[in-house]
Amino acid sequence: MRIGLDIGSTTIKCVVIDEHGAVVDKSYERHFSQVAPKTAALLERLQAQLPKDCVVHLAISGSAGMGLAQACGVPFVQEVYAARIAAQQLSPDADVLIELGGEDAKLLFLTGGTEVRMNGSCAGGTGAFIDQMAALLKMTPDEMSQAALKAERVYKIASRCGVFAKSDVQPLINQGAQVSDIAAGIFAAVASQTIAGLAQGRPIRGQIVYLGGPLSFLPALRTAFDKALNTQGVCPENSLYYVAAGAALYANQPLNLAQAARAAGTYGTANTFEVSPPLFESREEYDRFCARHARARVARGTLSEARPVHIGLDAGSTTVKLAVVGEQNELLHTAYQSNSGSPVPVIRQMLEELYELCPKLSVASATVTGYGEALVRAAFGADDGVVETVAHFTAAKHFLPQVDFVIDIGGQDMKCFRVQDGAISDIFLNEACSAGCGSFLQAFAQALGKPVQEFAQLGLFAKDPVELGSRCTVFMNSSVKQAQKDGASAQSISAGLSISVVKNALYKVIRTSDPANLGRHIVVQGGTFYNDAVLRAFEREMGIEVVRPDIAGLMGAYGAALYGKARAARRTGKSGLLSPQALKALSYQTKQTRCGLCENRCALTVNTFSGTRSHISGNRCERPVQRSASGTEALNLYAYKRQLLQGYQPTPGAPRGVIGIPMVLNMYELLPFWHTLFSRLGFSVVTSGASSRELYLEGQATIPSDTVCYPAKLVHGHIQRLFQQRPDAVFYPCMTYHLDEGQADNCYNCPIVAYYPEVIDANCEIPQQVPFLHDYLGIH
Repeated sequence: MRIGLDIGSTTIKCVVIDEHGAVVDKSYERHFSQVAPKTAALLERLQAQLPKDCVVHLAISGSAGMGLAQACGVPFVQEVYAARIAAQQLSPDADVLIELGGEDAKLLFLTGGTEVRMNGSCAGGTGAFIDQMAALLKMTPDEMSQAALKAERVYKIASRCGVFAKSDVQPLINQGAQVSDIAAGIFAAVASQTIAGLAQGRPIRGQIVYLGGPLSFLPALRTAFDKALNTQGVCPENSLYYVAAGAALYANQPLNLAQAARAAGTYGTANTFEVSPPLFESREEYDRFCARHARARVARGTLSEARPVHIGLDAGSTTVKLAVVGEQNELLHTAYQSNSGSPVPVIRQMLEELYELCPKLSVASATVTGYGEALVRAAFGADDGVVETVAHFTAAKHFLPQVDFVIDIGGQDMKCFRVQDGAISDIFLNEACSAGCGSFLQAFAQALGKPVQEFAQLGLFAKDPVELGSRCTVFMNSSVKQAQKDGASAQSISAGLSISVVKNALYKVIRTSDPANLGRHIVVQGGTFYNDAVLRAFEREMGIEVVRPDIAGLMGAYGAALYGKARAARRTGKSGLLSPQALKALSYQTKQTRCGLCENRCALTVNTFSGTRSHISGNRCERPVQRSASGTEALNLYAYKRQLLQGYQPTPGAPRGVIGIPMVLNMYELLPFWHTLFSRLGFSVVTSGASSRELYLEGQATIPSDTVCYPAKLVHGHIQRLFQQRPDAVFYPCMTYHLDEGQADNCYNCPIVAYYPEVIDANCEIPQQVPFLHDYLGIH
């Protein structure tokens, strides 16, 4: 018997092949990072099932299999090579293999010269990415796939990283977009990421075979790849097991299966990872810590119909918070709940419960903050909206009047601001990465199969917290898995991650070289700081004691209520918040449409409440929501430029042929010059037209760099479109210098702008009958 194990980042696949080449046994299971015990148990099961006189050949493959193979004395085969071995036997007609795993993506070209492309340290566009997005939509990946097949439209969603994608998906959820359309956008993003990130200029053609768990289990993902590649790929039988089957076919050395199982069971018991000092040395030290932070308590009161109250609502990225405050700033009532992807019904339920507690409640003000501020104000008639930083600062000042630094760590975002002379002087936000936020810890808690609260408590008394540094979530995943392979306990990993949260905040977001420079009177807030391990790590890194209010997770809502209370003192009349009767009668509808007021044609989400109030989102300008009072349009310089360039048309019957010019980078700006020059020389000049998303997708398979700027990536689509027009030649020269306008020390072009024609020549398919003229020219 030949046995092959594919030990990946999230799963273990096993295939047993008999002497006739038939698959007689296969298995697939998630290992939850318990690689060694799961492998040992699997080998023991096989040992019990196989005949005693059976000769066993075993080989291991997969991203998590090398160290284990060495420890067990088992041959290791690189997973790409294993996939190729399996393809030669199971899919001999295949030209390209596309495999998506838990955290890796592979593109294997089998014809026209064997070549492999793999993702590097980013897991964007893989199974882990899809799992993250499914969790965000409160669905399983299977449910997301079924929903995507019913989509009416496809949203544009980033796939370079799960964090970037969350930044696209969460607003769509909050704006009421259809879940099916969001799911279709997620799968389209995965396909785009794989093609653009891995093909790197080599066309994907011929018989395409889809492998790996995500492509095997999710029909909508295969549909997205088929659409992106304009083909019909094949997902063969045993598509999950190609690497394991290749490892089995590679295995050629007989070995003792029982001995290999024992070696696997003892693998990884030595601590080879770096450790930090424990967060707490003893229970007594922890009790003193808790007692100190218990002093930062807000005054409490009870709801009464006799006095007016002020309501604060925080419609955050993942949760909705409500705080009801009295005239003496006392906290009368709170609510905290997940927004479930749509804050309106959740807030409606919160307000209904509030009115049930006190039917004749006198509301003096209602103020909203957070991501969903505009939507919630439109839905419920709230009086004011306040920027999150101001809301959090207002709340922090209530607990510590001399506060000079505030740090708030939420589910996906992090806000830090420095205070000078009673006003915010500097703001730090996590712009594109959520490493170090609540979702960072939540993701690892789920990966280890534990509730986030239980996971947070694990690290308090760990003797040897793992030193994981300050890295992004995806990179950290690898570090955590390596620590587990080296024998780190869940307690050590929990403590290490709490320390990493703090280091990410200080050294990645705030980018301080010395924490002592941030301030000495610090208030910490946000749900993440309910985790005592994170709070302890922060105090230790800062070298001072800080203030954590007992309502750390409600500070946005509490601050909004205080802000509204101050504004209400200057306003006459009652609050505009919906009454209990109006709240019960509230109805709302959501529809998607396209704005036609300019050529951008923004995808709008229109929420209409009770048929009278509406909220429009998705617009990139104010035109859909705020028309010009005079009815006249101001001069649009971009529209003028485009109209001017569109005036340069081909010359009919030009005697010397047709020259094609791509409307990209510097050629866009210089079209009037080149058009005039070639026209006077007797040529007809055609262009590639305006940029569009569809044009980008046409050329994405030929983009060799993941990190080049988007305008450069667009060049590939323009060139493809231009070649389709079959001009007599395409003219796109390399130009070191731009026009010298006499307003700068030099007139160098950006290196990308200057020499991108060389990239096009090396990576795009250029028809032989169309010369591509990309000589080096001086514009002078």
